[in-house]
Amino acid sequence: MGISFTSGSMSENRSLSPSYVRAGVLLPLGVAAMSFASIFIRFCDAPPLVIAAYRLTLATLILLFLGLPKTLRESRRLSRREILPSLAAGLFLCFHFAFWITSLQYTSVASSVIFVTTNPIFVAIASFFFLRERISPILFLSILVAVAGGIIIGWGDLGKGQGQLYGDFLSLLGAVMATGYLLVGRSVRQKVSLSTYITLVYGVAAFFLILLALLNGDPLFGYPPKEYILFLLLAVGPQLIGHSSLNWALKFFSATLVAVFILGEPVGASILAYFILGENPGLSLIWGGALVLAGIYLSAREEKKLGKI
Repeated sequence: MGISFTSGSMSENRSLSPSYVRAGVLLPLGVAAMSFASIFIRFCDAPPLVIAAYRLTLATLILLFLGLPKTLRESRRLSRREILPSLAAGLFLCFHFAFWITSLQYTSVASSVIFVTTNPIFVAIASFFFLRERISPILFLSILVAVAGGIIIGWGDLGKGQGQLYGDFLSLLGAVMATGYLLVGRSVRQKVSLSTYITLVYGVAAFFLILLALLNGDPLFGYPPKEYILFLLLAVGPQLIGHSSLNWALKFFSATLVAVFILGEPVGASILAYFILGENPGLSLIWGGALVLAGIYLSAREEKKLGKI
């Protein structure tokens, strides 16, 4: 995609400014909001592509309602070097949701969220080659610890049949798409404001998700009120609060660290699934969750040691 970014250019932003501190608060809050996504989706009866299309469409409409003049004003000043990557990020986000939400029809919440959040490994490798961001051995080990914890949480799904494995494979494809989404965001967010960037990205993703739903023959209207309430909850919580917090933090943290933080989502999602859906991962949640949190802590400490925090 022709994206290049050197970590050295961010040295002036590494001081503990109010915005920087706020990013450190918003990131875990965003992950907490994202943990509700799989729960809301499980209660939806609409087709997966329709769920994703409404989630992004409603989020985009809310953003336009709140800040259309500013978005239009800033969009006119963007060059192709900002617009084209933003469009690419929207495509990545579109297919991320298409694969991941579909996976929830075939596999458990814990397993689906785990496989889709293996993307820290992909992000770490891609960040080295495309963003020229250093990945130290300790940081990579921390990533592996967090991912291992995630795999332990979803371990109970192994051997449950072909449909379960198909859902896990779709989740893995969602992880690959999320990698591109985070890498583009890390680069573009250095030059484009949050509101303008997410409006472009969410809008592009919404357009293509609607197109995919229509091509798949899924009806876009005629659902009961409960479905539209769930669509709105997905748009406001996991999308506008959750994903927007991630995109906000990408201005201050490396894509790798943001990806590792996302691994906190399966811990929250599994806890919610236990109390709301009756999915019981047992001791795997305790041991796996401990490893995930340890991996997040070690990754953040190593990033701070390397001068990235």
